[in-house]
Amino acid sequence: MSRPAPAALTSWLEALECPHCHHPLRSRERTLHCPSGHSFDLARAGYVSLLTGAPATSGDDDAMARAREGFLATGAYAPLRAAIGDLAPHTAGRVLDIGGGTGYYLAGLLDELPQARGLGVDTSVRALRFAARAHQRAAAAAWDVFTRFPLADGAADLVLNVFAPRNPSEFARVLAPGGHLLVVRPTTDHLTELRDAVPGMVGLDPRKEERLHEALDPLFTTEEVREVRFPLAVSAAAARDLVAMTPSARHVAPETLEALPDGTVTVSVLVSLHRRR
Repeated sequence: MSRPAPAALTSWLEALECPHCHHPLRSRERTLHCPSGHSFDLARAGYVSLLTGAPATSGDDDAMARAREGFLATGAYAPLRAAIGDLAPHTAGRVLDIGGGTGYYLAGLLDELPQARGLGVDTSVRALRFAARAHQRAAAAAWDVFTRFPLADGAADLVLNVFAPRNPSEFARVLAPGGHLLVVRPTTDHLTELRDAVPGMVGLDPRKEERLHEALDPLFTTEEVREVRFPLAVSAAAARDLVAMTPSARHVAPETLEALPDGTVTVSVLVSLHRRR
């Protein structure tokens, strides 16, 4: 007998839609299906893929997902996770984490919101294996952030977007009236010591803030912006994971990572809370 779908996923079932025809999804054992006959099997690891078309080529590969899980498990970014929990509205019932990776930030937020249910979304099946077990109230699904989300209008109270791609119009559509968006992004000082030391690391757009506001301001009002900044002592192993868990991993030679010493890096990010207009 097959195992039933995880309770964390079935708690979102009334809000999920078929990515092909947008009809409601229903659960039958380990499969989600719609009235039009489209079906989506749940992976053994507990997540469901609602991707359509060709498999996604973006997102963490296995090495990146493992590096991310290993680095975040050290607690190095705990101050950032605490800031997210502090800024998030504590009335949120459904939290949608877009580009949530291994589920680290969503799990921390759900610890702060004991009545909330979470859904972590990513294109990386490697990361979703971790996300599906990150928290007992967190489900995990794969879909493309740049297409219409397979989610009903107004289905979420809070959208969480941490170091991830954004689709503002879809964020606004799936948020309930009065719902919030919480965005985390690096400043130009973030990990500057590593960027100086490691050839090939991806640079940061100096117009990032300007572009963010151009995208969000027509749909959201900004309620609060907070900088989280602190020096972080990292071992050579942690420094390797810190580079390896980012897109820079695809551009940095392995021998460069192996040569990294112990050191200190600057963590500098902005956390902002926005309300749907």
